[in-house]
Amino acid sequence: MPFPIFLYRLIPFGRRSEILGIDYIRSVGYRIVTSGYRTKEGEVDVIAWEGDVLVFMEVKARQSSAPPEDSVGFHKRQRIIRAAQTYVARHRLREVPYRFDILAVTAN
Repeated sequence: MPFPIFLYRLIPFGRRSEILGIDYIRSVGYRIVTSGYRTKEGEVDVIAWEGDVLVFMEVKARQSSAPPEDSVGFHKRQRIIRAAQTYVARHRLREVPYRFDILAVTAN
């Protein structure tokens, strides 16, 4: 169910972008497992299934013209990887293929 459009202006830009991103990936066939998955090792913004592949997704949003994906540096990638490894171990999904994606959202 889509988020009510009149409430979007009350949500901070980053969270609003994440909600719009989730709506988009759901519309192209992903099955959302969770969003905002946090562990002490790191965080994954969205975990979803695309067919038989588990996808760990970082949502990056920018209001400027700079590409959002450029802001996912080495340390951020390491934190995402560690959180994903925790998720895979906790849910006994070691044999399942998985990948990491960046969903770039711009205000334009």
